[in-house]
Amino acid sequence: MLHQSDLLAIDLGAESGRAILGEFDGNRLQLEEVHRFLNTPVRLPDGQHWNVLRLLTEIKDSIGLVVRRQGKQLASIGLDTWGVDFGLLDGKGALLTTPYHYRDNRTDGMLEEAFRRMPREQIFELTGIQFMPINSLYQLLSMVVNQAPVLEAAETFLMTPDLFNYWLTGEKVCEFSIATTSQCYDPRQCAWSDPLLAGMSIPTRIFPQIIPPGTVVGPLLQIVAEETGASAVPVIAPACHDTGSAVAAVPAQRENFAWLSSGTWSVMGTELPEPVINSSSLKFNFTNEGGVNSTFRFSKNIAGLWLVQECRRTWAARGEEYSYDDLTKMAAEAAPFVALVDPDYSEFAKPGDMPARLQAYCTRTGQPAPESKGAIVRCALESLALKYRLVLERLESMIGYRLEPLHIVGGGTKNRLLSQFTADAIGRQVIAGPAEATAIGNILMQAFALKLISSLAEGRQVVARSFALETYEPRDPNQWDDVYQRFVGLMEQ
Repeated sequence: MLHQSDLLAIDLGAESGRAILGEFDGNRLQLEEVHRFLNTPVRLPDGQHWNVLRLLTEIKDSIGLVVRRQGKQLASIGLDTWGVDFGLLDGKGALLTTPYHYRDNRTDGMLEEAFRRMPREQIFELTGIQFMPINSLYQLLSMVVNQAPVLEAAETFLMTPDLFNYWLTGEKVCEFSIATTSQCYDPRQCAWSDPLLAGMSIPTRIFPQIIPPGTVVGPLLQIVAEETGASAVPVIAPACHDTGSAVAAVPAQRENFAWLSSGTWSVMGTELPEPVINSSSLKFNFTNEGGVNSTFRFSKNIAGLWLVQECRRTWAARGEEYSYDDLTKMAAEAAPFVALVDPDYSEFAKPGDMPARLQAYCTRTGQPAPESKGAIVRCALESLALKYRLVLERLESMIGYRLEPLHIVGGGTKNRLLSQFTADAIGRQVIAGPAEATAIGNILMQAFALKLISSLAEGRQVVARSFALETYEPRDPNQWDDVYQRFVGLMEQ
């Protein structure tokens, strides 16, 4: 009889957090969701923040549920989150201020300010990271510009998952994959970029040691172990960036595949041994984020299902409650290709009345504005699929070879309509699943650290054996080719 190991993945997303228990017998992995909780930002007079203390309580409750209620003897715990956000600690390890939310407007104008201090080309040469106002670099720069006292008082900078790992273990370290999302890391030097930080007047002293994915951070602190009923369980840093963990779980059976992590954000890319930092990747605003097994995720962020989520939230605020399944069904019944949008249009990035913004974009670009809820959601989904094609074509042009199939992982795989649209738009096979890729990749890296698996390739075979996948073949490529030309023209407006 095979020995079973119980590994707990804490996966914090932009909308919610989950605790997923992985039961691994050396051959197959089974998952059980033991706790789910909302991750709701808090608006304070100085801006929008993450409620990190509530999240810490939920993390501890998750551990307690597994240990006390289920009587499990955990082999390890791993935690992953979204990228770019961070906390600052003082010399005694106390949190100086509640971490800001990446959608807070304090970074407005910071890209331009950064380019005044250092040319855009030099920043990219030093980091290989795509330019987004939400990046940690511009959040820190806003503190420099506004002479924030907490930056002067700070002793340690910790990305969001590293902050929680510190509260669980007492160890102040930063995991590689999450560090790269900050745009403060130099992938060629394998270290924080001192020239960049100095050029922005950001204190270099605050940046901690970087550790690779699959590192044991330390055992649970005694006070945490007592609170939760657990023993000194090892806390392992998986790929602490959720996309890094999701890509680790891609059930690829061959090389030269593309992956798409689909959720609130979409991220499309491929896995490479070295970063791609050149004029083309700068022009197309691609990024080189850290992956597992000493790889880089050469990829690009795309707005993702945020557009649909924000439409749903807007309608719910008006008393019109619809499930995602309801909205997808309405979209499937709506007329195709009535209007298209650029999912990454700047006005769509912040919370607000998304249906009205999508309609205004269509009117501004000379298209009929979608009126019904189904038409609005279909507009968003078709536009996303077409944006995926554009990004995939640019990706292949830079690496010089075709990527096939496209593996879609993450919660967005539950939207079967979007998966089919994607196969139609890119004209090649799409393999969707697993939906819980982030938690699975998290657990695989815990298993690797504990020597329960020997390699990433072995872990991906475990995924393929353990979870159902769905394959989509392209339909009516000629129709989508015609619409794609229309979409590309729209991107040029």
